[in-house]
Amino acid sequence: MNPVLGRRPRILAATTAAAGLLLVAGCSSDGGGGKTTASGGVPLVKAGQLTTCTHLPYPPFQSEIDGKVQGFDVSLIDLVAKDLGVKQDIVDTPFENFKTGAFLNSEQCDLAAAGMTITPERAKNVDFSDPYFDATQAVLVDKKSGIGSFADLKGKKVGAQAQTTGEEYAKSKGLDPVSFESSDAVLNGLRTGQVQAVVIDYPVVQGWLKDKANADAFKVVDNLNTGEQYGFTVKKGNTELVAAIDKAIKDAKADGTYKKLYEKWIGPYDAAAASASPSAS
Repeated sequence: MNPVLGRRPRILAATTAAAGLLLVAGCSSDGGGGKTTASGGVPLVKAGQLTTCTHLPYPPFQSEIDGKVQGFDVSLIDLVAKDLGVKQDIVDTPFENFKTGAFLNSEQCDLAAAGMTITPERAKNVDFSDPYFDATQAVLVDKKSGIGSFADLKGKKVGAQAQTTGEEYAKSKGLDPVSFESSDAVLNGLRTGQVQAVVIDYPVVQGWLKDKANADAFKVVDNLNTGEQYGFTVKKGNTELVAAIDKAIKDAKADGTYKKLYEKWIGPYDAAAASASPSAS
């Protein structure tokens, strides 16, 4: 992906008036550069908002719908923002920056939410929240391709999203996947015949197959359990924000909110998705 892609600020709808009152009461300025400290001593890079870096589109976790960024990740971080008495502001950034923590370190964002797999390599540069989602990789193929499983991909044109675990997995198995910048570009590559199959996160495929045209043309021929878990990331050492994110996830699982959001954005609820143990990283 192009590392100089422009960042596109995406501001979510304002929170309720009550949340606005919490904003005034819950944040205190530190007197420099507009930075504030929210409830629980959580530092924020900009006053009055929880700034989230993401990479669009990546449905069902985050994508622009009717002019507003929405999705599973967005909804979960909205819960964190609500607890802090602020609103969430979303900034679209290149995905490779999530591996290095560049935008977190430069204090352009408080956290990153991008359907990102927790890995030891990434944990060297950022701090992860507890896992909030268990993911698998799917192999989606053109129904006319004759491909029946992952084993059949050898010698075929395979696509994956750049800088993702799907791409890394395909390479680890000896494949040379075509890299696409976004999940939308991956799907377009399959539609236009640039590739005959793609390896990408299964929830993304679930979202694609809700469209009848996609379901008529493509099918899942394999589901790869790679042991992946998604986490949100913050700047190294930002223990206060990690604690706030973990609390929001825990509370959402306990009161049924997580289940409702899962069913809204992903599909039939899988209890295993809520049973992920805290990350060792």
